[in-house]
Parts: sequence; C-alpha cells; structure tokens
Amino acid sequence: MPHPPIIIPEVGRGEEKKIKNTYDACKEIGCEIADLKPEVIIMVTPHGTMFSDAIAVSFEPNITGSLKQFGAPEVSMNFEIDMDLTQEIMVRADKSNIPIVRATSSTLKQYGREYELDHGCLVPLYFAVNKYNHFKLVHITYGGLTPIELYKFGKLIEEAVRESNKEVVFIGSGDLSHHLKDEGPYEYNPYGEKFDKKIISLLKNGDVTGVFNIDPEMIQKAGECGLRSYYIMLGAMDGNDIVGELLSYEGTFGVGYAVMKFKLEKSGRDILSEIIKEKEKKYNERIKNEDVYVRLARESLTYYLAEANYMDVPSYVPCEMLNNKRGVFVSLKKFGVLRGCIGTIFPTSENIAEEIMKNAVSAGEGDPRFINVDSTELEDIIFSVDVLTNPIKALKEELNPKKYGVIVRSGKNSGLLLPDIEGVSTIDQQISIALNKAGILINEDYSIEKFEVIRHV
Repeated sequence: MPHPPIIIPEVGRGEEKKIKNTYDACKEIGCEIADLKPEVIIMVTPHGTMFSDAIAVSFEPNITGSLKQFGAPEVSMNFEIDMDLTQEIMVRADKSNIPIVRATSSTLKQYGREYELDHGCLVPLYFAVNKYNHFKLVHITYGGLTPIELYKFGKLIEEAVRESNKEVVFIGSGDLSHHLKDEGPYEYNPYGEKFDKKIISLLKNGDVTGVFNIDPEMIQKAGECGLRSYYIMLGAMDGNDIVGELLSYEGTFGVGYAVMKFKLEKSGRDILSEIIKEKEKKYNERIKNEDVYVRLARESLTYYLAEANYMDVPSYVPCEMLNNKRGVFVSLKKFGVLRGCIGTIFPTSENIAEEIMKNAVSAGEGDPRFINVDSTELEDIIFSVDVLTNPIKALKEELNPKKYGVIVRSGKNSGLLLPDIEGVSTIDQQISIALNKAGILINEDYSIEKFEVIRHV
C-alpha cells in the first residue's frame, strides 16, 4: 500500500479526488481487513526512525501518532503493540545475526527522535480502522541492510507468526518512483516510469528473483521508497508461489502509488537459495567481463581488507598503466548509491596502476563521508575508475559539463568537478558547484582549467 497523506480527506481537502482509484483501492483493502478480522497487523514502513545498519522495531506497549505535520492533527491513532509477537521476531533476528534496534522512547531520544507512529503507517491504517480496529500492531521500520538480509528478516517474521498461531495481515508500505513528472515533488527522470512498470509486472507475476535483479541504476534514479518494504514482504511469503492482484496504480502527482494484494499457494520452493545463486551468477559474470582498470581497483581493496596491506602490482597490468602517470578517481557504488569515492587531480604515485591501487583502498577505507567498507559488502559494490587527462587552462565558454571536468583556483583554494554529473547540465551550474567546493566566492578572481575523463566501468 502507498502512503500519500493527500489521500486522507482531512489532509487533501478535495485533492484526494484526483487519485480516486488509489483511494477506492485502499478502501477495498480496509473492507477486506475488516472481513478477515486479524488479531495483528504487521506494518513495514520507510518513515519511522531509520538506521543505516539495522532494522528498527517499536517495543513499547503502545504507540501513538497523528497527521499534524500535514495539517490534520485530528487524524490520530493509538495502537497496542503486540509485545509477544514483536519479541519473538526480535529473538529470531538476533539468533540469525540480523541487526535489530529495539525502538523505545529512551532509545530514540538519544538520536533526537520521538517514539511515534509515522505517516507510512498512519495512511494505510486509516483505511483499516474506519472499518475494524480490534487488532494489535507490529511496527517495523526497514533499515539500510542488504536486500537478502531484509528478505531473511521477512522469513523470520513468517516463522514467528506461524509459531504464534495468530491471524495476521502484513502490509508493506511504500510509494514507487517520485520522478514521474516535472511538476511533481522531484524533477522528471525517465527511469521512474520504467521502474514502476517493472516492479508492478514482477510482483503481479510472482517473479521474486526478478525483483532482486532490477538494475541498481534504475532503482536509484527512480527515487522510490517501497522496495525495501517489498523485500521484507516477499521474505514473509517465502515457500509460496505468489500472484499479485493490482487494485490500482496512479502517478497523478508525479509519485507512483500502487495498491496490490497477493494470493499464496504453498510450493516448497527455496526461493532464498534461488536469489543467492542468481546473485552469485551475476557477480561472477561481472568480474569476468570487467576491464583491467576496474579489476585492479576491486582486487586492491579486497586484498587490503583481508591482509591490512597493499598488494604488489599484479602481472596482468599492461604497460600503458605502468609507463604513464595520471590523476585517478575510484568510485564505489552499492545498490546504485555512492559508497565511497577518492581521487587525485594530479598523480601522486609512480604510475597509473599504483594510483588506482592507492585510491581504491582510500575509497573503501578513507572517505570521511562513509563508514569503512566491510569485506562482506564487496560482492554488492560496483567499482568504476576515472583516469584524468592533464588539466589545461580554459575560458568559461570553452567548457562543456558533459565532456569536460573543471578545476577552479583562487590562491590556495581549488575545487574540482568531474564531467557528466547527473543534474549538472549547464556551465554555470558546473562552475558554481566547483567554486562552492573550493570555498571561493562567485565574485572573486579565479582561474579555470578543464580536463577530460576516461571512464572504466
């Protein structure tokens, strides 16, 4: 189920009529929940307090929330948490080494957050409580774990529910792409529509391994907030053949809202093993086809994490990397999102090979924006290597942000921006960002240099 606050009449004040299909579908779900009369509703949401390295599970007897931040304080709800089922889920997660945070008022206060029900839960539950409210709640906020870890967590939820013998409804809360229209909350990106069509098709057909093999770039550029909820939801349906019934899909406001319910038929399939095998297959294909620059970067960081030391230059490195010096940037991406990037404008090592090796280790171990890469992450990390040509002086009108990177200098201050950066389409944008990185004011005197990048992926 999606969670657009505007769909709630007290918030939308008539605007909800523009997504009537979504409203009607959510209302249908509410009626079905009333017919099922579950003892518990398990909610997985993206909008509670989220941790990058753990799943947060609300663990106090009650939880309250309202839509006051959306101008509707009168829409408030208070639920009893099913402490027994929540505890059983957490115990199983602990035993399986799935990182869990017991979210309580005191725990969240340490992070400046409140213990409360978020709109990712409030909006879907609005349609349930209007018809039926004799249920307890399990409230889960997914974290930045790997898709397979989230799937395993979903399996643990199913095991705990089966052990409890309780009647349970599971709701995965999440919106799809936020980039469907320029007039939406974010600028248009063609990957948005592609992602929405892809995920809906896969879920309708019960293609679980397909969900785990969606192009990471498509996921990142779509700007969704539902996929991690779905990973957990699919884990809770493990061992079944599933068929998704799409009740509605709309993108009226530039955000994809999909409502879907699932029919399950016991199959005994070990879908988790299928997912893991497919992941291993794709990884082996990727490293088999990577070029020598990328291979050197990956192996350099892998060796360093295992041995705490730099490896020797491998014999497979060609002469062109041994006989030339260049500045090099090594970038790491995990699930389409930057995980580390370190580079040198000018060479600091004896040759390109050593420059790559040093910067690959620094990207994994020395980027201050991120915690250090762990060896268990390596299979999920995509490496890329940018080799810079020597910078030359340039006039502003000679720049092209798609083709040339830029360096600006004023005194001891300098700033660099690589070419072909998403969202940077004009020379003025490129210059402005580079000046900001250098701490140079726009009205100061500064020099400009341009360079090209040979990108290896």
